[in-house]
Amino acid sequence: MTHLTGLTSRTSPPGDGTPSGHLSPISDGAPPPADALDPQELEAFLARFGADQAAAMHLATVVLGEQLGLYRALAAAGPQTGTELAERTGLSPRLVLEWLRAQAVSGYCEHDPTSDRFWLDPVQRACLADDGGPAFVAGGAPTVSAVHRRIDQVAAAFRGDGTVAWGDHDPALFSGVARAFQPAFETHLLASWIPALDGIDARLRAGGRVADVACGFGVTAVLMAQGYPRATVAGFDQHAPSIAAARQAAAEAGVADRVTFEVTDAAALPGHDYDLVTMCNALHEMGDPVAVCRRVRDALADGGRLMLIEPVAGDTLADNRTPRGRSFLSASTMICLPSALSQGGDRHLGAQAPDADFREVALEAGFRRCDRVAVTPLHRVLQLTP
Repeated sequence: MTHLTGLTSRTSPPGDGTPSGHLSPISDGAPPPADALDPQELEAFLARFGADQAAAMHLATVVLGEQLGLYRALAAAGPQTGTELAERTGLSPRLVLEWLRAQAVSGYCEHDPTSDRFWLDPVQRACLADDGGPAFVAGGAPTVSAVHRRIDQVAAAFRGDGTVAWGDHDPALFSGVARAFQPAFETHLLASWIPALDGIDARLRAGGRVADVACGFGVTAVLMAQGYPRATVAGFDQHAPSIAAARQAAAEAGVADRVTFEVTDAAALPGHDYDLVTMCNALHEMGDPVAVCRRVRDALADGGRLMLIEPVAGDTLADNRTPRGRSFLSASTMICLPSALSQGGDRHLGAQAPDADFREVALEAGFRRCDRVAVTPLHRVLQLTP
């Protein structure tokens, strides 16, 4: 919605001295209240809301396009009519055409009105059709659908004790989160994030032991096993279905002999003498991050490091008035904080905690230092030194 057509019906009739487009005085002739709505500000907010509503609705078509292979088929064969794409995918011609039109008006594909053909340009192809590529984002779209399917559950948490355990969310969330972050991990983990840590890359090339805490579907654990064939990697997560998926991923990648997975709570991390412990998008979601970090510190070998990969965040709330900040603070409201609250504890960081909060946790847990050693548009990497 870009224009407030309803405002004109509430303006004063012509000739009464009220400027067109402004709200009319109240009926008794008194001046408008001091807090009367500014029409331009109102229109700007409604335009912003309309854009958000359109984006939320459109994201459902992105999930469809990814699940049904429409983006991949559109990328593979070049410009196509709706009928041609429907024949190629075996789907309903009329629905495919409407889906294409929705993509075109949202800028998710290109359209030639003369031939009524649609196609993906190189950027759209990389982001929507190149599964496994560094720019691929469509795989993470189901996380939003998963959150919407659990709104009633989160509302109940607001009215009650505030808790929703991670495992109680819609299953699409778990796979969606793994796919959402996988391109960044594949691009940066081995190439720049681990090498940014003090001496750890050399240790792992020579052998070494790694623990991946809150490993989820095992994306980072498998990558480390592939990148450091002499190292042993152990993944831990309290969510049994994720551990099952991680074991399958390791088997499919051919590294099941060098990476193991176990269902366990982060604060009860088994083992010792780890050269590296990793937590990827996880510590901010733990009920007692100090206890978890303290256990990790005790489990590290001499010279070992804890690497935290966390969403990028500003130091103040105003710094987070960005699309990234909006996404992560919304996700924190719906997912991260209810999960942390379900674990007890009394320090719940949230997905946009500043670096200072992590340093405070690290020092309280017995680490000497907590330093930001790498950053991307989406993630920051913190090194905790015992």
